Amino acid sequence: MTMKVADYILARLSEWGVEHVFGYPGDGINGLLAAWGRAENEPRFIQARHEEMAAFDAVGYAKFSGRLGVCAATSGPGAIHLLNGLYDAKLDHVPVVALVGQTHRSAMGGSYQQEVDLHSLFKDVASDFLETVTVPEQLPNVLDRAIRTAYARRAPTAVIIPADVQDLDYSPPTHEFKMVPSSLDRSGWSAVPSSTAVERAAEVLNSGERVAIMVGQGAAGAREEVRRIAETLGAGVAKALLGLDVLSDELPYVTGSIGLLGTRPSYEMMRDCDTLLTIGSSFPYAQFLPEFGKARGVQIDLDPHMIGMRYPYEVNLVGDARETLLRLLPQLERKTERGWQEEIISGVRRWREVMSQRAEVSADPINPEYVAHCLDPLLPSDAIITCDSGSVANWYARHLRMRGEMRASLSGTLATMGCGVPYAIGAKFAHPDRPAVALVGDGAMQMNGMAELITVAKYRQSWEDPRLVIGVWNNQDLNQVTWEMRAMGGAPQFLPSQQLPDVSYARFAESLGLTGIRVEKPEQVEQAWRQALAADGPVVVEFLTDPAVPPIPPHATWEQMEATVESIMKGDSDRAGMVRQGLKAKVQEYLPHRKKTTDDA
Repeated sequence: MTMKVADYILARLSEWGVEHVFGYPGDGINGLLAAWGRAENEPRFIQARHEEMAAFDAVGYAKFSGRLGVCAATSGPGAIHLLNGLYDAKLDHVPVVALVGQTHRSAMGGSYQQEVDLHSLFKDVASDFLETVTVPEQLPNVLDRAIRTAYARRAPTAVIIPADVQDLDYSPPTHEFKMVPSSLDRSGWSAVPSSTAVERAAEVLNSGERVAIMVGQGAAGAREEVRRIAETLGAGVAKALLGLDVLSDELPYVTGSIGLLGTRPSYEMMRDCDTLLTIGSSFPYAQFLPEFGKARGVQIDLDPHMIGMRYPYEVNLVGDARETLLRLLPQLERKTERGWQEEIISGVRRWREVMSQRAEVSADPINPEYVAHCLDPLLPSDAIITCDSGSVANWYARHLRMRGEMRASLSGTLATMGCGVPYAIGAKFAHPDRPAVALVGDGAMQMNGMAELITVAKYRQSWEDPRLVIGVWNNQDLNQVTWEMRAMGGAPQFLPSQQLPDVSYARFAESLGLTGIRVEKPEQVEQAWRQALAADGPVVVEFLTDPAVPPIPPHATWEQMEATVESIMKGDSDRAGMVRQGLKAKVQEYLPHRKKTTDDA
């Protein structure tokens, strides 16, 4: 039988090692769907409930597998729906290829049904590579370049295939003028900086007495090297949100997350250090880095376009994190004075005590911090954790400690809502033999998560380890924005925009044949997590949490916290009393240990 263009595309994807394509059907890709039927669903088509979810599935798959994520959508509305997930890939530097249908070539320019100018639509999100296949001979070059570019640039790329082209007989490029052949192989490579630049970086780091290290997802392949450099320099290590799983929190000098959702030890380490080493991170909040002029800086990043940003670094090393650190380590002098690192370790120990105290503060009905705090020690050491955007990300960043082979991620740069559940689905297809846990607020659950529970139910038998636990913080409030309004504008909660309808997520899960658990009292929290993690299938655990527990920034002064309470009192004095209790837990047993500073006074 003659091979069609659509047949060739699927065969080529398989040759590249693609095992799953996340998508949603539509007549703009009918040719591809027919080809999937002829290919006996290889690579496997995974049906999401919405094209945006298919893109998020692909991003989650790529983040947790280290391999290419592929998504597919029809023309017009299907293509449009892909954008948010593809922007998530672009901003978090994740390799994803989108296969997008288009109306027939004969109808182009005729204002035909579902005809959208896809090149204009995708020209930013897929700026690294975007092409339309108009004749069969463009393949395999176009598809190969889309895949290679996605890997090389760690970015989304897009291939547009008009519906009629999908059904053409495939003919390869010939050895002729204006034909472009292609080849399949993609060898591994590592970029390294010059020896002179490494020597300059070593001089900066050796001269520092109080070295702080910040790591992001770009350091993921250099876990051992980061540990060695921290111990050589007597440094502490803070982690950007996308780099939470780079280094184990069991190491006593790891200060945890940094930034608005960060920890107090990370904030203080950056405030007091004299030298900063940033590895594989484009962390954007300069106010959480050392004051300009107070610290010398070295940055390591694979991407020359992302180097030298965020801080006035003295030395910028362009290269793979592991290869660069292997060249840097022999030139570093082991610091014998450990007072700085011991101070960091003490700060981390006190912070954990404070977080335990904050989790124990009474709330109505359940303290949201307590929910995450109870989960932390119960997580399997090989768990994959996804987190959605919203106040739940605060509890994820501060209460969950990475250890063992844990992997974790969220939408770090786009910070989009609705990614937590599809990320977990993608993770389960990347690692069907590992448990996955998604942490989701009720806003994100209503936005995307509930529909994707249908996808979970559809594919639950595909996973060797059946555990997929979705924890929902049900506070009937778009909580992060509510707190931003209070903290930044001094405004009470604006109910018409912030209040959410109360939905029984557990009962909805049960209606799909999944396990649903509803938790209404603090004493039920730990047992609910234990039950969910021991289940033989997907579970939704719904916690009724108090929206009045504040996600306090690590740099907040007592005066700023008091002002936040005053803004709440405009709306509800009873809730303000509970919040005040939570604020006291933040400073209790902590600030008295610290040296007096302007922000501690």
